[in-house]
Amino acid sequence: MSALKKHDVFQAVADPTRREILHLLSKQNLAISEITSHFSITRTAVVKHLTILSEANLVSGKKSGREKIYHLHPEPLMDIKDWVSYFEQFWDNKLSMLKYLVENEEDKKE
Repeated sequence: MSALKKHDVFQAVADPTRREILHLLSKQNLAISEITSHFSITRTAVVKHLTILSEANLVSGKKSGREKIYHLHPEPLMDIKDWVSYFEQFWDNKLSMLKYLVENEEDKKE
C-alpha cells in the first residue's frame, strides 16, 4: 500500500470548509494566503484541507514565487453527480408510483 493516503471524493467534500474552498476555487485560482483570508482558521489548517482535496484530485497547486497557487479540477465531482443522479431517479420512480397509487385509490372511492 502506498505511503500516501488517498482520499476519495466523498470524504474530501464531507467537510464544509473543504466545500467552501472548492467553491472559492471554482471562481478563480487562489494562493494559500488568499484562501486562508476567507476563513477563521490557521494557514496550517487550510494547508491540511488542501492536502486532502489534492489527494482526491480535486485541486492542484503550482509554485509561483513564494506562494503556491491552487486551482480546481472539477472532473472527480462527477462521481458525486452520478451517485446523486442514481438516487434522484430511484426516488422519482418511487414517488411516481406513490402518486399513481394514491390517484387510483381516489378514483375507486368516487
